Order: sequence, then C-alpha cells, then structure tokens
Amino acid sequence: MLAVEENPCGTVRSLPLRGLLNSCPAGVASCPASSCPFWSPRSPRPTLPEPVPLGPRAPAGRMEFSELIRTGRAQAELLPGPEEPPLRGTLCVTGHHLLLSPGPPSTADLWLLLLRSVDSIEKRVAGDSGTITLRCKDLRVLQLDIEGVEATLDIARSIEALSSLESVITSFPFFYRPKGLRLGDAWHFHPPECYYKRVARETNAWRLSEVNQDFSLCPSYPRAVIVPRAVDDDALARSARFRQGGRFPVLCYHHAPSGTVLLRSSQPLTGPQKRRCAEDEDLLRAVLAGAHPGARGFIVDTRSAQAAKQARMTGGGTEAKAAYPGWKRLHRPLERGRALQESFVRLVEACGDPEQSMDRWLSRLEGCRWLAHVKEALSTACLAAQGMEREGACILVHGAEGRDSTLLVTSLAQLILDPLSRTITGFQELVEREWIQAGHPFQLRCAHSAFSHARPKHEAPTFLLFLDCVWQLGRQFPLSLEFGEGLLLALFEHAYASPFGTFLCNSEKERCLCEVRTRTHSLWSGLNQLKEQRKLRNPLYVLNPLAIWPSVEPQSLRLWQGDCSPPLGS
Repeated sequence: MLAVEENPCGTVRSLPLRGLLNSCPAGVASCPASSCPFWSPRSPRPTLPEPVPLGPRAPAGRMEFSELIRTGRAQAELLPGPEEPPLRGTLCVTGHHLLLSPGPPSTADLWLLLLRSVDSIEKRVAGDSGTITLRCKDLRVLQLDIEGVEATLDIARSIEALSSLESVITSFPFFYRPKGLRLGDAWHFHPPECYYKRVARETNAWRLSEVNQDFSLCPSYPRAVIVPRAVDDDALARSARFRQGGRFPVLCYHHAPSGTVLLRSSQPLTGPQKRRCAEDEDLLRAVLAGAHPGARGFIVDTRSAQAAKQARMTGGGTEAKAAYPGWKRLHRPLERGRALQESFVRLVEACGDPEQSMDRWLSRLEGCRWLAHVKEALSTACLAAQGMEREGACILVHGAEGRDSTLLVTSLAQLILDPLSRTITGFQELVEREWIQAGHPFQLRCAHSAFSHARPKHEAPTFLLFLDCVWQLGRQFPLSLEFGEGLLLALFEHAYASPFGTFLCNSEKERCLCEVRTRTHSLWSGLNQLKEQRKLRNPLYVLNPLAIWPSVEPQSLRLWQGDCSPPLGS
C-alpha cells in the first residue's frame, strides 16, 4: 500500500504502509490494529480507500509548509495510551501529518496523525530531552518523548503552526487522492432536487425554487430550496430581507400521513418598531393553505421568551400573533454557543480524571449539564414531531440565526417521524441536507474541540450533540436504525478533522468559492463502498414504519461512551 505525503520541501513522496493505515477516519493510524488509538472492537471504524500518488489535477506541494517546519525529524518514543505499548523510532513533521517510523527491531508499521486533528499541545523539557503531549479533537491523548531539547521545542512549534492554519485550500482534503475514487463522486448524491422529487410524489403544493442560484439572497442557503408553490420568487426575496441572514422559511420535511410540513428559518427582523412584512406573512399563510383544510401551525422558537424580547431591541424579534393568524409561538430554549462549548469542556474534564470518587464523578457529570442538553434537544424535537403526527399542525423552527439549534431540532424530528431517515442512505441524506447544505458553520463550530486553551469564539459542539441524541435513539430503539455507533463516531471525527472535503467551510457559497466539490473527495463516496457499508450496518435492523418516541426521563438517558467516557485514550 502507498500513502502520499509532502516532505518538508513540499514535494510528494510515497510511504509504504499496510492496510490499516487509513482505517481511522480522522487521519490517525497505528498498526497493528490493537494499538491504534482510534480502533475499538466494539465499534469498528471504516477503512478508507488506499491512497495513490497525486494525479495531475491535484494541487502541487506548497513551499509555505517548509517555512513552518523548524525541525523535520527527531528520535522519539510514542505513548499512545495507558494500555498500549510504546513505539520508538524516527519522528517526522510534514505539511499535513506527524508520522513516526519505528526502528529495528520493531516490525510495527508507520504511525500517522493528521495535524488538523490536534486541539492543544503541551511541552515539557528536562535535561537533554523533552515531552510533547498532544490532545486531539477526537479526544485522544498522545505523548511523545523526544531526544533533544531544541528538537522538542522546534517540533512543538511546527505542530502548533501547521495544526492551526486557517486557509481552507491548503488543508489536506485538497491533496488527498484515494485509490478507487474519482473527484466528483458522491458530491451530487443528495442534492435538493432529489428530496424534492420525493415531496412532489406526495403533494403538489410545493415547488423547487432557484431564487438563490447565485447565493445573493441568502449566503448560507443552497442554490435551490423547496417553497410553497403559491409564492413567487419576488415574494421570497422580500421575505428574505425580513429574516436574519436572508434565511426565509423553507421546507425541511413533508409528513405524508398528516399532510403537514416541517420548516426552518431565522428570526424575523421586527425590531423595536415591530416591523412587518406582507410577503413573509403570505408565505406562512400559503404553508397552511397547502397542508389541509383548517390546518394550523406552531412556531417553535429555540430561544427563551426573554432572549427573544432582548433580540427585538437589537433588530431581531418574533412573529407577531396578529400578523400570523393560524400560527402559535412556543418557546423551547436550547443552549448554544459558548454555554454549550463550556458544557462539553467540563464533561471531558470530568471524564478524564481517573482519581475522582464516585460521588465527585456524579456531581461533575450533573454539573456539566451535557445530558440536560441532550434531554432538552430530544424533548423539543418530540414536541415538533408530535405537532405534526398527532396534532396535524405545520411546524416552523427557528432561533436567531437558524444555523445551530434550529438544525438540531429539525433533523431529530425527522429521525423520529421518517423511517427513511433511519436508513444508512437516508441518514447521510439527512446530514447533508439539514446540516451541510442548510449552512451549519462547521469551519467555525469545529475549529476546536474540548482541549483547546484558546478562549472560545465561535466553537460549539452542536453537531456532536445531534450525534449524541441519535445514539440515544439507537440505544432505546436498537432495531429501528439501520446504522450503528460506528457511523456516528466516524461523523464526529470527520467533522473536526478529515481527509475528505465534506465538512469544510461554513456554507455552500464558501464551498463553491473554494471549489471544494471539484477539488476534494466526498466522505460519502468513502463510506458508501460495500465493505464499509457492512461495517456500518446494524445487524439487528428491521424496518419500522412507525414513529419512534424516545423517553427523556433521567433513567432513560445514558452518557455516550463512544465519544467522551474514560479513559479517553489517556
């Protein structure tokens, strides 16, 4: 097997590897499999396609990488975890990877770490050697003992510089060329047109609009969106100007049994003057008219009533009851942003302390409130799903921007109601449509994980919270999801650091500007290979055409051990 990497001078060279080199989705590999920090016999990870030398369309090696590499190599010993044997050999820093080549008499294969997966670095020197501790975004902790103080400091500085590069087009997905995959494969596997065809078979009240073809109307929406047939593009444009970021109400899901729909948007810009927009009001009126006679609607606001009131004083606001007859507003506050990030950090800190007592552990687990966030997310999703399934009502979900907790609720509600979303292909489509194309800012939210020493700016584990909620559904309904924990873990790892381009950038507009879809490979192309499908499939799966209603009682929720339980690889 061959893997491709740039040497410090920016040229390409091939490295002899064995089959498990790419078994770790986020770019870490260590053979044999039992010593791989990403490998678990309980949750096997997908094996990525075998890499080959870069083709003529791949970007050439960039000289700026060499300027950031202070020391190209050093003798070191890797301690991957408390239960794993140390690995000693030559440590090398390249443009995208940290690798260790074991020396004789070891027969172990090359160890490889994608630098983008490094979340924080700690360095210590003593005598004529030093130690570097790498805490990764996937929550693994690795220790490197390096010969030479200067080499230790230079390698630490190199890793710090290369792991924090902000340029998208110099990231590894633009260099990754796996064997058996072609550029462009699977990028158009889940376009909006595909889901619209399904909606069109169930109702003719909706149409596919390309009003956002050039992203000028809403930079965070895809080019095509599904909207009421009775509303023309001019009205959509006026509605967009009335919504924060241009995110006017669009269809997420059509519930065929009840004829109702699930929509998402951002907050209306009513402001202190309580402004109105006739076109926005007509749009939501058309939603009810296209459902069934006498249909009503609920607006699920993921902010507290107080937060929504404060937003109105700064130009935001809520839909006035008199302006939107037939719609009732419900406030279901969900944490977001810094509060959610700090909750995740406290959870990881609690999980990483092996010396604490049981009482201390339980106290810290409750204090971080992570399971409370899981409960609130599932409860709000159930509220939206029940409104459609049992009340026959249309549901509009929004918070402020509509790019975080809004997507969390709409995607979970679909999993509860839609049996197709619970298949492997359907779940991939759901993630693509409700998170990637819907404008969740992955580049900002996943810039750091739980170990970074930097003050949180835009980071928030909203997508990880979604995956945790999906895991709770799978645990409570073990026969109803076609996929298992392995797919959820792979998505978690790839969202933070990946050789694929699927989670790059913050919106479809940015991905188009960076030519992500033409210059990188899609994650789905790797996961949809037959051998990977076998690993991801839940052997207990039986198609369940009914809705699945999760319990959110304290005794029903569990800490997801796949992503944040002790020992965290430390």
